[in-house]
This record gives sequence, C-alpha cells and structure tokens, in this order.
Amino acid sequence: MTDMAADLKQRFSQLQDGDVDVVILGAGVNGAGLFRDLCAQGVNCLIVDKSDFGSGTSAAPSRLIHGGLKYLETGEFRLVAQSALERNLLLKNAPHCVEALPTFVPIFSWMRGIPAALRTLLGSTTAPRSRGAVLVKIGLALYDFFGSRNRVMPRHRFLLKGRALKEMPHVTRQIVAGGIYYDAKISRPERLVYELVSDGLEANKGSLAANSTSLVSSRDGELTFQRSDGYAFSVKPKLVVNAAGPWIDHVNAALGAPAHLIGGTKGSHILLDHPELVRSLNGHMIYFEADDGRICLVYGYLGQALVGSTDIPCDDPDNVRCEEHEIDYFIDSVRSLLPGLRFDRDQVTYSYSGIRPLPASDASSPGLISRDHSAPMFEPQDGRPFPIISLVGGKWTTFRGFAEEAADTVLTRLQRSRKTSTERLAIGGGRDFPVSSNERATWIRSIAAKTGVEASRADELLGRYGTTAAAILAHRSECSDDQRISGAQRHSTLEIDWIARQELVVHLSDIVFRRTTLAIEGLLTIQGLCEIGAIAAAALRWDAQRLAKEIDEVTASLSKFHGQTLTEESVRRTASAAVR
Repeated sequence: MTDMAADLKQRFSQLQDGDVDVVILGAGVNGAGLFRDLCAQGVNCLIVDKSDFGSGTSAAPSRLIHGGLKYLETGEFRLVAQSALERNLLLKNAPHCVEALPTFVPIFSWMRGIPAALRTLLGSTTAPRSRGAVLVKIGLALYDFFGSRNRVMPRHRFLLKGRALKEMPHVTRQIVAGGIYYDAKISRPERLVYELVSDGLEANKGSLAANSTSLVSSRDGELTFQRSDGYAFSVKPKLVVNAAGPWIDHVNAALGAPAHLIGGTKGSHILLDHPELVRSLNGHMIYFEADDGRICLVYGYLGQALVGSTDIPCDDPDNVRCEEHEIDYFIDSVRSLLPGLRFDRDQVTYSYSGIRPLPASDASSPGLISRDHSAPMFEPQDGRPFPIISLVGGKWTTFRGFAEEAADTVLTRLQRSRKTSTERLAIGGGRDFPVSSNERATWIRSIAAKTGVEASRADELLGRYGTTAAAILAHRSECSDDQRISGAQRHSTLEIDWIARQELVVHLSDIVFRRTTLAIEGLLTIQGLCEIGAIAAAALRWDAQRLAKEIDEVTASLSKFHGQTLTEESVRRTASAAVR
C-alpha cells in the first residue's frame, strides 16, 4: 500500500462522529469541483465514488471546453454567458490541459432556418435545426458578446465560399460560406477530475476521498460504506450532496428520498487513425450539421481525429457503449462533409459513450433539452436528519461555476461564510504553469538541470502533466524515466510508478483509462499492459492472482465498451502510429 493510501486508510479508521460535515456521493467533475471548493472554505468533506474519480459521464465528453454556441437558439443566454466565462477561466487555470480551439462552421444556405429559430426562441420543442448564413453570423456575433468577460481569444471571422475553401480545402464545395470562431478543448478531462480531488485534499487535511467505494446503507442519519477491498466505515454527516450524475435517482432512492430528476441522453464518440484528416484540419475543429440536422464535430485529439457526438435518449449508464449504427452514422457524416478524403471502419481505433445527466424533460428532441444545471434540495425527514442536495444537469465547462453555486448553498445551511473564491484558483498541474515561451524555456532548463533529463523530455512531460512533471521526475524509484513502456515509447516506467504510488490508484484501469491517456490514444498492447500491471502490482502489493484479474478486467473493458482488442494487430498499429 502506498504512503498516501495508507494515510487515508488510517484516517478512515479513526473517524468519529462530527468529523465529516458534508458527504459528496459521486466523484465526477461536478462532485469533484464542489469537493475542492468546500475544502478551500474549510469544510470537512468526504467524497465517495463507487468506481474511480471521473470514471462515469465525466470520462465520456466531446473533450470540449465551450461556451455553448447552440444554446443561443433556445434562449439560454445566462448559460451561454456563464459557459463562455468558465471557458475563459479554464484556459487560465488549467493551461496544462486546456487550450484554444479555432472552430470552422460550414454554411450551406443564406437564409434558411430563420422562422424555425424564432419559433424555438419562443419555446417551440419541434423546430427544425437547419441554420443559414444570416443566423450563423448573428449567432457568432452574440457569442463574441457573451464571451467578452475575461476574453482570452480572438473574435469570430465570417468567410465567403472562396476564402472558406482555402481555409478548409477538403470541405464539400456545396457550402456557400463559413465562419471561424474560438472555443477550447481539454486533452485529459479524466485526469483533471482527479486533480480537483487532490487539490481538495491538499487544501483541507480534515477531508477524505474514497474511490471504488459503495454506499451500503443509510439508516438514522448514518451512512455506511464499503471499499472494494472489503474495508467498511461509517459517518454521520450534517448534509449530503448527490453528485452521482445519471445515477442520481438511484442514489436518492437509496437515501430514502425517491424522485425522478434525470432524463439522460447518450453521447457517443469515435477516434480515427487518419493522419491526412488531422493534417487537413490544421488545428481546427469543424462544427457542422449532419444530413439529418444533428450537430456533429471533428477535430484533432492527441494525434487522432475525434468525431462526435450522438444525442439519443438512454437511461442505462452501466451498460452504455457506442453501437455499430452510431459508428456508421459518424463515418457517413464526415464522408459527406469531406468527400475528398477516404473514411472506412478500419480507421476506427477507439470508441466511447456516456449518459448526459440532463434534467427530466418532455422535449421531442434530445438536442432541445436544457444543458443548464440546478440543485434541488430534499429537506430532512424522520429517519434522515440530513438534507440532500442533488446536482442535476450541467456540462463539463461550467463545473466550477456550478460548484460555487452549490457550495454557497451548503455554506448557508452550515451557517458558514465563504473564505475564498475559486475563480482564479489554478488546478493541479496548472499551478505555476509557465505560460509564455520564455517562462516555459526557463522552467524546462531548470527541471532538466535538476533531474538530468533532456530538455525535450522535460518539455514533453510538462505538456502531459503540467508542473506535476517536476515531482514525477524527482520521484525516487527503482523504475527509471529511461525505461519505456512497450508500445508506448513516450511513456516511462517512472511515470507509471509515481502515478500508482501517489494518485490513489485502486485498479489497473484507473491508470490506463484516467490518470493517463494510454487507452484512448491506442497505445496499449498486451505486453505494455502487463508491464504497467507489474509496476502497479509492486506499488500496491498485488499478488499474481490479483494482477491477472486486473489485466483481464482492462482487456474486457476495452473490448466491451471501447471496441478495442489487444492483439498482435494492435501491436503493429501502435508501432506504426509511434513511427508517424
């Protein structure tokens, strides 16, 4: 057991009544964001997740940090303004994994969609979604206006057909114009969720975090939990926050407060091994209408092309996966958009899917269900002395603002006041991040001199982990940064050992799916996975039987939920990608 894990287990064993003020059930981005905020205010919190931090809906986004351009047409101006602000703040607070993303909008008509847009703005739930140049121009101008607070990116540009095709030469010539505006993307969302939890633990030593831990019972104000290793503990909180995302209704029922709050939709994505497509995008995302009017997107993500997303009613978050017909839909959509490029099923390297925890709605189209958030409260009752706040809806970009609103509600209930704002609070590896080229060069030279690695390696790890790279390279271990993982030659055994020992890892899947991007990048091979497993086994004291089980569970998850099979073919594909 690692020092951090051992310390937490000792603190759990010493828990007494009154030690925990707030229990947060669910460690997705909303729960983790609230945990960090409350810890910064001095509130003793316990955050619990039945799986790993950031392993549910928060691990299945489009990986965009966006202001919500499409929310303008439904009149959700407050949400757009908040989203744009939070996007701008994340570019500053998480520069190690959030970066600007110029976005191209192909336009296929001049006037289409104006009557439908007016009906939607007035509350229609059945309006068609087609948008012509006039609507797009108005929308982009409004988007610039709402994104003006703490602006960090350029305003939009509107391009006539000739100029648009010079910018995006592979886009179908059926367009009449195009627009370019700026949003942002996040390279490692799952890791950022862990960093929020870690920052909370650092801010308040009286707080606790437990992944792979299930709620066993709720009785007379006492919550009992059990970890996957069988260890059980109980707490009596003053207040409970249900941040379980698509599982919110299930958790409320277990707490004795049944309700119907969630009406989720399924969003699926695929990754394509398509170097020509990535080059043609030239660092841009294309945000486009598919033939059926649904909004889709494609952009470069860690050397691959990410295509998404679907929006299908679904209420089974435990078994959600990207189905074959969804993959066909994505390929047909990009083939229609980019007719000069080849698209086939054999280019798909990875797929994933998740349930958006949207509020229950009777909207005829999933795309018209609000992405805004709310925090309904269940007051105490007989047998349950604590109130329950449920975090309903929301989206990745707005997690900090949503957490701040929920934290203020919690503080009011606890009769406490806010000590600090998280608006300017850097996250994880974004702390003291060298932003300018001169600052970056100075940081790299310093770390290279201290650790003996090449400057290029220090730069690479800074891009992967932010300033946490300094601690990784200074980590004393039998593993070495010169020893690399088979099939993933840019990742070292030292990195894996540090993660296993320092980042609350319980399962092998925590490492390959969330603390790193090894799985989604398609860098896993059987040999490499076994090497990673052996490092984790040594750090976490697994025996051979446990290690074999962990490896089997990862390979089963890759096959069932991500369409990826670790075979000799995956070894050859990984080697080919590494050479490119």
